[in-house]
Amino acid sequence: MPYFIHADIDAFYASVEQLDTIEYRGKPVIVGGYPDDRRGVVSAASYEARKFGVHSAMPIAQAHKLCPEGIFVRGRMGRYEEMSAKIMAIFEEFSPDVQQLSIDEAFLDITGTEGLFGTPRVTAQNLKSTVLTKTGLTVSVGLASNKYVAKIASGMSKPDGLFIIAHGDEEKFMRSLPVQKIWGAGEKTQEVFKKYAFKTGDDIFRLSLKSLQAMFGNSFGNFLYQAVRGQAAETFERDHGSHSMSTERTFAYDVSDTFELETTLLDMCESIIFRLLSSGMESFTVSLKIRYSDFSTEVVRQTFAEPILTVNDLYKHACQLFHKKYQRGRPVRLIGTGLMNLATKGTNSQSSLFENSSSKERRLEESILKINEKYPKAALTRGRLTNLDT
Repeated sequence: MPYFIHADIDAFYASVEQLDTIEYRGKPVIVGGYPDDRRGVVSAASYEARKFGVHSAMPIAQAHKLCPEGIFVRGRMGRYEEMSAKIMAIFEEFSPDVQQLSIDEAFLDITGTEGLFGTPRVTAQNLKSTVLTKTGLTVSVGLASNKYVAKIASGMSKPDGLFIIAHGDEEKFMRSLPVQKIWGAGEKTQEVFKKYAFKTGDDIFRLSLKSLQAMFGNSFGNFLYQAVRGQAAETFERDHGSHSMSTERTFAYDVSDTFELETTLLDMCESIIFRLLSSGMESFTVSLKIRYSDFSTEVVRQTFAEPILTVNDLYKHACQLFHKKYQRGRPVRLIGTGLMNLATKGTNSQSSLFENSSSKERRLEESILKINEKYPKAALTRGRLTNLDT
C-alpha cells in the first residue's frame, strides 16, 4: 500500500535564528526586516510571534504594531540553505524518493520500506527524532496514502507534530475537517464557504460535482470534489532529474500585493542561486509559475543569451516574466521560479563570452555562501534590486 510523508520544518527561518542565538529562544522572532523598513515583508515568524497574529507575507510595519516587543531580523538565506541541505540529506536516509517542495518542506515516498525502517509510524517517528538530534530543529510530519492528505495532516498538530491518516480513513478525515483547514481554499473561497454556512468538509461532500463547478468554476469545483473525498486533489510538480532547479511557495493567505510577491521571488531566487553555486552548474533558462486563488495556473519560461550567474540575474529575469504574466490585482495562492536545462558550468561555449559581466557579483555571492556556512551567525545576504527594468 502506498504511504507518503509530508515533512515540514517548523517555523524554519525563525527556528534557525533561535537555534543560532540562545537569547532568541522562547521569544517572538520575526524574520524579514527591521521595523523601520517601510516596505519589508515577513518571511517567517516564530510560534511565539504567531500568538500575536503575525504571519508570513504580512508587512513588517503591521507585524511591529501587533508585536512591538518582537525581535526583528533580516533573513540569512545562505544559513537557511545550509540547514535545509542537512535536513534533506536526512530525509534521503529514509526514502529513495524525496521530493523537495521548497526550502523547508518535502514529500517522502516510503512505500515498501517497511523491511528497512519498520512500519510507516515507526519510520515517521524515527525521521523526526533523527532531524532533532542532528540539527536541533523540529519537523512536523503528516502520514497518509496520498500527498494531498499527507500535507494537510502535517499541519494538524504543529509544532513538532505527527499526524497519521490510516488507509481507508482519508474520506472520513476530510469530511470531518473544518473548512478553514482545507488546503488550497484561500480567503475568497472561505468567504463563499461562510456565505453558504459550510462548516466542515462534509457540507461540501454532499454537493454534486456539477453544483461545485457552478459555484466555484470547473477547475476549483473539481478540486474540492476530490479533496473532500480524500483523493489526490493537488498535483505536486517536481524537478525532473538534474536538469532543473526550482522552488515554489504556497501562501497561507492569498496575496495580491505586487511588492509582497516580488519580495517572495527575491527570497526564492537567493535560495536557488545558493543551490546553483554549490552544484557547479549553470543555466540560461528561467521559469516562472503563478497559481491564482481559483487554481488556474500560468507557467512561462524564457531562454536568455547570457547565463544566469547571480541572484540579481535570476531575480531580474523572474520579475520580468512575472510582470509579463501576472494579472495585476488578482489574488495569488502560489508562486514559483526556477532554472531549467542545467548544464555543468562552462559546457556551453558561450559562457566565457559573458563571464566578466557578472563575475564580480558571482564571486561576492560565493563569498557570502562560504561565510554563512563557516559562521552561522553571520547576517549576510543580498540586497534587493532598485531598478528591474520592467
